Amino acid sequence: MHDNAHATPLQTGEPMRHPARFGIALTVVLATAGCSAATEGSSSAGRPTAANAATTTLTSCGLQQSFDAPPRRAVALDQASTEILLELGLQDRMAGTANLKTKIPPQYQDSYAKIPVLAPKIATGEQLRAATPDFVVAGSTDLFTKDRAGTREELGALKVPTFVSAVDCPQQNEPGRTPFDLLFADYENLGKVFGAEERAGKLAAEQRAAVAKAGEKAGEKDGEKAAGNGSQAEDQPTVVYLYSVFNGMPYVAGGTGLPSEMSRIVGAKNAFDDVNEDWPEVSWEEVARRDPDFIVIGDLSERGRPGDSAAEKRAAMAGHPVVSQLAAVRDRKIIEVPGIELDPSVRSVHALGLLAAGMKDLGHVR
Repeated sequence: MHDNAHATPLQTGEPMRHPARFGIALTVVLATAGCSAATEGSSSAGRPTAANAATTTLTSCGLQQSFDAPPRRAVALDQASTEILLELGLQDRMAGTANLKTKIPPQYQDSYAKIPVLAPKIATGEQLRAATPDFVVAGSTDLFTKDRAGTREELGALKVPTFVSAVDCPQQNEPGRTPFDLLFADYENLGKVFGAEERAGKLAAEQRAAVAKAGEKAGEKDGEKAAGNGSQAEDQPTVVYLYSVFNGMPYVAGGTGLPSEMSRIVGAKNAFDDVNEDWPEVSWEEVARRDPDFIVIGDLSERGRPGDSAAEKRAAMAGHPVVSQLAAVRDRKIIEVPGIELDPSVRSVHALGLLAAGMKDLGHVR
């Protein structure tokens, strides 16, 4: 989830309620005039080596950044950015992380343990500057504010370049780019900045294949798109994504988040596609009115707040006089996925696979 929460955002990490944000691909242009790109090293760990007199120019969310050499003291301001850098084998280039919302997966734990934690939640400008970073990476623009890490312009004045995930940037002449396209572009562009192009390209290729497999598993054939027209579109099953239950109220996936794209891939439709937010608060009665064919529960057990676990969400639905009567609840057409994987991250293709397999197991075959 993004972090401009509806209540005490510096502490809670609750679902945000912001206007829609659309994607823009990050553009990386390698300087000409005698400059060459950083290249990957040949170490068995797959870690990149330093560049030789290379300049890389990156335009991220409208701000141009230049690198004379790959960063050596990068800071990741959120868990999604941290795990992308770890997946790219860049732990030795990291001077800090922040804003951990759930446990680090086993495959990253040893690498993560070597990196200083600047703040358990959202890092302040003082905490960031104390780490003396030479590059700052974030999954969303709302982490770069005066009362958080500082604005990107402020950091730029200190000669510290910044990177924001393409998924969270306004769209600029990039029609047809899906959230997964933009996420994979993040991998490739970070790979170019750090001189880890080979590893980043491999990761992007593997996850593109996973997206294609999820579509096939859900019943798409011959490149047929789920978002078709005519009777095909009308026959699409609907899905409600229940991320959080906060003070008894459900927070669901709106039309601007990754779950809408996940739905399209598996031949379904997000029941709240018409809501122009990532994670809006709605009423249980509105969930019942939409009468979804499937319900996807985001399990946030590790976060530990009341209503976070999948079991608590199931109990809330079973105990509601109207929602408990929905066919999806009565027939147990409920799929559980890790909640953190419903926001763009290196883990999101895993949730997509769970969605595709779960819907197929529950009878969705087109």
